[in-house]
Amino acid sequence: MSNPRNGDTKPPCLPRNGLVKIPTQPNGLGSASITKGTPAMKNRLCQPSSVPAILSPALAHRSDLPIPSLASPLSLAALAGVSSPPGASLVGLNTSEGSEQPSPERLPGSPSERQLAVDEKILNRLFWYFSACEKCVLAQVCKAWRRVLYQPKFWVGLTPVLHTKELYNILPGGEKEFVSLQGFAVRGFDGFCLVGVSDLDICEFIDNYPLSKKGVKSMSLKRSTITDAGLEVMLEQMQGVVRLELSGCNDFTEAGLWSSLNARITALSVSDCINVADDAIAAISQLLPNLTELNLQAYHVTDTALAYFTAKQGYTTHTLRLNSCWEITNHGVVNMVHSLPNLSVLSLSGCSKVTDDGVELVAENLRKLRSLDLSWCPRITDMALEYIACDLHKLEELVLDRCVRITDTGLSYLSTMSSLRSLYLRWCCQVQDFGLKHLLSMGSLRLLSLAGCPLLTTTGLSGLVQLQELEELELTNCPGATPELFKYFSQHLPCCMVIE
Repeated sequence: MSNPRNGDTKPPCLPRNGLVKIPTQPNGLGSASITKGTPAMKNRLCQPSSVPAILSPALAHRSDLPIPSLASPLSLAALAGVSSPPGASLVGLNTSEGSEQPSPERLPGSPSERQLAVDEKILNRLFWYFSACEKCVLAQVCKAWRRVLYQPKFWVGLTPVLHTKELYNILPGGEKEFVSLQGFAVRGFDGFCLVGVSDLDICEFIDNYPLSKKGVKSMSLKRSTITDAGLEVMLEQMQGVVRLELSGCNDFTEAGLWSSLNARITALSVSDCINVADDAIAAISQLLPNLTELNLQAYHVTDTALAYFTAKQGYTTHTLRLNSCWEITNHGVVNMVHSLPNLSVLSLSGCSKVTDDGVELVAENLRKLRSLDLSWCPRITDMALEYIACDLHKLEELVLDRCVRITDTGLSYLSTMSSLRSLYLRWCCQVQDFGLKHLLSMGSLRLLSLAGCPLLTTTGLSGLVQLQELEELELTNCPGATPELFKYFSQHLPCCMVIE
């Protein structure tokens, strides 16, 4: 997707029925998942799209079009000669299959223009350039457009988010009727996020979604009242689920995990669930031998739990995120590195009791690490960065947000890392201009975040123009970032997205 342009207006992402959201990146599941990343990365979902020049000159330059630009769904609707449906900018994914839409024969204009506006070869290329929100609008223009857009290829990687109140229609007599999910099935969605649902809601979803038994691979439940019984029924009925997320679900217990977890699950995310403690980790370790990814935010998990993982998981598990596990200490790190020696992604974000010694254990034993997150670990010092630089030669991403004891000396150690592509130093309050000079030799850097670093000056920041391969630079809440500096960057780093 193209970078934002001056004067562009970002279309709204509205929490309507069936609105799709991009999951975790990566952060992983749901979103988790978008747990970190610069604001630019999080805003790209709603950026306006650019349309390729695949339309004929006769249509691209029609003087009678009410909107001259072709860069929005509504202007494309104008191209087809169809007025936008009421509330088009608010439409979600779950459009009514019975709604009346114009047929191609009823479109105004010459026969050649009508034919071009519904040519499937052109539409199949054109619709790739639009965001999920825009595709929802375009699908309402006419049946021909919806037929093209409802192909599963246009929705790969997107997850519908459904809230409890959006699952039911209120009938005239006051009774509730579960909504039709046929539109989701046509598009082949294999993952859903259900918010605020109960055991009964989940059973209704299973009964009404045609692909639920075998076709759903990923399920995310957030702020839900699911109990042990509901969790057991869901995983028993939905035989295709291999990725599971439970967030803010406080009614299931560790006994429910013991009775419901199935060996087919390969990715599990559990966060902010008050009943999760060491015994839950025991269930995960014994019942999920094929686990490749575990994301865990649990305030009551102790060092003992990290010794439960089996030899099988030590071979298969490559991603472990322990976020805000306050009770984990260096002893837990010892257990973890010996139980899971093949990790490539590790997060100890918010594990405030982990010190430099714990990082040394990680660096010496987890040589395959590609990503390491030590944000919000206040006991980490420059010594930990020396361990990282000496042993983690394959590391590509390092997150050090709010590591307040890191200084310029620590950055001098990192400057020797030739593989590091992403470095996050948000609110590292002791980093100064001299430390930035060490980073100038890091030709591999593509993303650098210095947001909230109070001691950096305009002079020090201006030297970053030497990083010609830089693609993204975040300077939010950085006092040394002046309007003149941003103008200087635009001239000397034209290919870099600088975030003010």
